[in-house]
Amino acid sequence: MKEVNKEVLKQAANNLLFDMSEEEYDTLLHEFDIILGQMSFIGSIKGVDEVEPMTFPFDVSISYLREDEAAKPLRQKDALKNAHDIVLGQIKLPKVVG
Repeated sequence: MKEVNKEVLKQAANNLLFDMSEEEYDTLLHEFDIILGQMSFIGSIKGVDEVEPMTFPFDVSISYLREDEAAKPLRQKDALKNAHDIVLGQIKLPKVVG
């Protein structure tokens, strides 16, 4: 793995088109040291490679969603009866994008 140092962080920041103060780079470098230390610790746990990764924290074998039930569609005049502004059988909406 590539070593994380100030030069690497500055290059990454430059690639992302932003810059930070030297103090912010020091803070970020310290945080990377903590994260890499934690990753190293987790990697050193005996049998960690044999554990199946968790992709979702809840049992997804049970569906809590309702079943879709196809209903008779509305007729056009029923769908339009509460519309404020109708043009050529369609609901006219205000312009959203300028």
